Amino acid sequence: MVLTSGDLCSSHWLSLLGFPGAMLSEVLLVSAPGKVILHGEHAVVHGKVALAVALNLRTFLRLQPHSNGKVDLSLPNIGIKWAWDVARLQLLDTSFLEQGDVTTPTPELVEKLKEVAGLPDDCAVTESLAVLAFLYLYLSICRKQRALPSLDIAVWSELPHGAGLGSSAAYSVCLAAALLTVCEEIPNPLKDGDCVNRWTKEDLELINKWAFQGERVIHGNPSGVDNAVSTWGGALRYQQGKISSLKRPPALQILLTNTKVPRNTRTLVAGVRNRLLKFPEIVAPLLTSIDAISLECERVLGEMGEAPAPEQYLVLEELIDMNQHHLNALGVGHASLDQLCQVTRARGLHSKLTGAGGGGCGITLLKPGLEQPEVEATKQALTSCGFDCWETSIGAPGVSIHSATSLDSRVQQALDGL
Repeated sequence: MVLTSGDLCSSHWLSLLGFPGAMLSEVLLVSAPGKVILHGEHAVVHGKVALAVALNLRTFLRLQPHSNGKVDLSLPNIGIKWAWDVARLQLLDTSFLEQGDVTTPTPELVEKLKEVAGLPDDCAVTESLAVLAFLYLYLSICRKQRALPSLDIAVWSELPHGAGLGSSAAYSVCLAAALLTVCEEIPNPLKDGDCVNRWTKEDLELINKWAFQGERVIHGNPSGVDNAVSTWGGALRYQQGKISSLKRPPALQILLTNTKVPRNTRTLVAGVRNRLLKFPEIVAPLLTSIDAISLECERVLGEMGEAPAPEQYLVLEELIDMNQHHLNALGVGHASLDQLCQVTRARGLHSKLTGAGGGGCGITLLKPGLEQPEVEATKQALTSCGFDCWETSIGAPGVSIHSATSLDSRVQQALDGL
């Protein structure tokens, strides 16, 4: 199933949430994409280029103002349902949230947020951080209002949690966009008759700034790539802290496969560093070669944006194969990823790991003209290996706001399980 931004506006979406159509004018519906690394993982740690692309598995948020004096947060993917009394939050001393455009969440601030949240001691880390990021963004963005707003917020996602696909960034981006809009810090770009729309460049920059702070609550010291990809969409180039968008990147159809093999990113990064120290004359050229692969891919994507041609897909496939071999040589492969590559290679398709490796996820490029039965057979073969598999696209639109005026069966299929 492939979703485009135009597919994501559906009255069925609202009916799933159990509120009537009469309330539509009061509701904000926001979505943001996940991300995958196309090329450059691990090499980016050593100053090389990485290409990150927006993944059209999306996180969705519904914000509904109400007058019950509560702020309700529902995160069904991780089993969170929490409520706070607005009057109690209003009385809190929030001077620890510095005045200014964007507040930086220090460790001391996060500790104070824990007191405000009132979370139980046995609350799991994932759930705790998700709640703290919400409270941080709600209190920081809404504090300029004469009174904190009473809101009902539900967030749910097609992205698997903890798979390196930017789920926390998509969550932070959705929260920032919705809260900034409901507090009228940025205008609602959705006009009458629109199915979907996006904010201006200036407003997206503000969304991205706040989302990055939400990511800092969750991750401490993130690179900023994940929230940038989720905000802007398309494809981004990242090198030594500098992030820039690729112009008019094509949307590429892929299979995303989660091997469900857990991995430790820190251990894998350390392993590459150790191998570089041990074999500098072998590993340094590998990293340089991966850099060249990223640059060549960037060039080809630029050409495809101007004038797509079949031979460009052949180049992308070669780059995928070479990068996967390099990543194996760096020691970040895994038997499950080898199996993924073997299954798809047997069907004439090309795959590589994405992210840290050592398990985790892989991507498979789907060329135009590939018959749907072939795609389904490949998905079935991967599923029979015990993997989760999605047919989706990369180069997806960034954070968007939706109406609920049209019904699309693909959206219904995507949300039926929630």
